[in-house]
Amino acid sequence: MIKALCRAHQIRPAILLMEEMPNYGLVPDEKTFTTLMQGFIEEGDLDGALRIRGQMMEHGCIATNVTVNVLVHGFCKEGRIEEAFGVIQQMANEGFYPDQFTFNTLVNGLCKAGHVKHALEIMDVMLQEGFDPDVFTYNSLISGLCKLGEVEEAVEILDQMILRDCSPNTVTYNTLISTLCKENQIEQATELARVLTNKGILPDVCTFNSLIQGLCLTSNFNVAKELFEEMKNKGCQPDEFTYNMLIDSLCSRGKIDEALRLLKDMESSGCPRNAVTYNTLIAGFCKNRKIEEAEEIFDEMEIQGISRNSVTYNTLIDGLCKSRRVEDAAQLMDQMIMGGLKPDKFTYNSLLTYYCRLGDIKKSADIVQSMTSNGCDPDIVTYATLIGGLCKAGRVEVANRLLRTIHMKGMVLTPHAYNPVIQALFRRKRTSEGMRLLREMLEKADPPDAVTYKIVFRGLCNGGGPIGEAVDFLIEMLERGFLPEFSSFYMLAEGLCSLSMEDTLVNLVDMVMEKAKFSANEVAMIKGFLKIRKFHDALGTFGGILESRNPKKTYWSR
Repeated sequence: MIKALCRAHQIRPAILLMEEMPNYGLVPDEKTFTTLMQGFIEEGDLDGALRIRGQMMEHGCIATNVTVNVLVHGFCKEGRIEEAFGVIQQMANEGFYPDQFTFNTLVNGLCKAGHVKHALEIMDVMLQEGFDPDVFTYNSLISGLCKLGEVEEAVEILDQMILRDCSPNTVTYNTLISTLCKENQIEQATELARVLTNKGILPDVCTFNSLIQGLCLTSNFNVAKELFEEMKNKGCQPDEFTYNMLIDSLCSRGKIDEALRLLKDMESSGCPRNAVTYNTLIAGFCKNRKIEEAEEIFDEMEIQGISRNSVTYNTLIDGLCKSRRVEDAAQLMDQMIMGGLKPDKFTYNSLLTYYCRLGDIKKSADIVQSMTSNGCDPDIVTYATLIGGLCKAGRVEVANRLLRTIHMKGMVLTPHAYNPVIQALFRRKRTSEGMRLLREMLEKADPPDAVTYKIVFRGLCNGGGPIGEAVDFLIEMLERGFLPEFSSFYMLAEGLCSLSMEDTLVNLVDMVMEKAKFSANEVAMIKGFLKIRKFHDALGTFGGILESRNPKKTYWSR
């Protein structure tokens, strides 16, 4: 009866029942106390289990291996490994001897706590004491190693397992396959799945999901689709996770119609659709500029009785803003609030981005004010977006002051915050101030990104400073691993040629070709033009190749 109550998570009634036992001439024994201890541990109340252990001692009950193992399991479950060892040591003084369960519990606890090396030492002790590690032991070790990213070592444990005639099970293989897929080692994961099948172990839904996810993430969608069909042919029913991954992959590739067909297949197979399914479709439609279809999916969620969450609203709000339907986005945010959901930073930042792109500073300020008054603290994305809006509206000084203010707040400034101000300063030929901000980034903030370097290089080449400064900056830019835009490089090249500095131009072309990894044939062709002083032809060929290596980025504040 007590055991049944504990299994039903009715601990308090179970204790009351134990307390009534003497009224019926019954005395609680070791099994009674151990059952209650187990009940408390399953509820995550180790202290309650220890209180029962105290009562057990008061009643003069002698602990058995089962009692000790229950306590060891409880401590390991809570990550209190040292105390688990303490219990074993204490009970050893009373004649307790660890058994297979004790060793397995310790190995599992140590692995979950990230102490796999210690767990391997425990397995060695286990072998010395005459206990053979079983599938649980090995699975714990493999899982622990995989969580640490030590996949090769995990495979070595699998090899040891097989050598010791311990048959791996689906859990063993799934753990390794999942980790290999996360490490983008898809071929190895697929090979391991073949080994699993050859051993007569049928892949389950977890096996297929890991492989399908890995294939989708590595742009092998066609193979993922084939595996999906194989999964169904082998009688393994795809679950919502399987469908959601494939739908997401199709949406990200712009294949919305195919994603909708898969949604119908999901329905006909009896697989329940959830919020993730619909959120993925809404995001896909928004990304592909099909906002009306996204709204239809949003409405269908209500018809199907699927609760919308913050992700649902935020995705559609962002899509509406990008479609310039900001009034509808604001109404949707009101609907979100009425539905009991609180707008977060993503919600406000979507609206803020729209108004900042318009250069509407008043509306932008209202959004930030609403955000703070509703208890949502602006983050660096909020401030960086506002700085971009201020620069677009020509209020560079205000943007610069805001940059200083958020720096004083202790926020780590990102290139997204600096870039609009630096760009605005260079456009106004305030080169020294722009360069000062760049150096400040290098010293105090997140390092400049490719956009930062392109902004500065363009500014220097476009009459923002002496030509020597542009040359020096290009060399620094290349040393830091960033390539210039050809349009800016061409301006520099024209300036160098007008000053009869062709040799400097040739050296710079060589440096860029090396950094951009031009092929030997490409280098030979360009150098051939340069050698006979056909700079126009050389730059034309050079520019076409450079742009293919260096796709254009759109600057936020344009």
